[in-house]
Amino acid sequence: MADERLVQHTTHNGISTITLNSQHNRNALSRRLLAELHEALDDAEDVDARAIVLRHEGPAFCSGADLKERSAGPPDSGPMVHALERLMDTPRPTIAAVNGAVRAGGLGLMTACDLIVVNTSVTFALTEVRIGVTAAIISVPILRRVSAGQIAAAMLTGESFDASTAFDIGLVTHVTNDVAATVDDLVRGVLAGAPRAVAATKALLRRVPSLDREAAFHEMRALSEQFFTSEDAAEGMASFIEKRLPKWNPDARR
Repeated sequence: MADERLVQHTTHNGISTITLNSQHNRNALSRRLLAELHEALDDAEDVDARAIVLRHEGPAFCSGADLKERSAGPPDSGPMVHALERLMDTPRPTIAAVNGAVRAGGLGLMTACDLIVVNTSVTFALTEVRIGVTAAIISVPILRRVSAGQIAAAMLTGESFDASTAFDIGLVTHVTNDVAATVDDLVRGVLAGAPRAVAATKALLRRVPSLDREAAFHEMRALSEQFFTSEDAAEGMASFIEKRLPKWNPDARR
């Protein structure tokens, strides 16, 4: 048969695309799917991808934990925790491309990404309480995006909510009728930036809110001066003055 992997990985023009393709269980977070997700992330790191797009095949982005596996033995949440950490901590931007339903642990996988593009028809639900468990691990990336009050009803009741609501509370970054086109636009934007500057910007988006004002200005002043005296800044400003694309932009080589 053709590729039977549950997670597929391709790289093109510096962009790694990771596809969840375990349609028989709506891309549930089985041990095998998580193992293959880690292999795909390894590949993205090995090729030094400039961005990672996490997408899916089938009608669901991810249905959450594989309950058949979870009911058959003691849980090991380590691979899931590590997957969320890797998506959050990799220096390259991560983009979730969501065209189907997202349930339970799938929201954790989605919200661990930096940018989240969802179709207008997508619905979400945190259904853990309805099967007697709690959305514990995935609360970490979720509550870094939204306030507890904004997500409390969804977590306490398991009721579904729509893409518009998800956007209004800040759970997702983009709602569109054409996910692929929106992702392509975001990818072009990432590639237009210097890789080191993009990585530093991803880091400061998390770092600055955790600092008091004085410490934030102190750290960010040092970071700004470091970058303004860098080779990338020299190239970027020269390209602006000379009305050309900087060397890191793939279009500059065409």
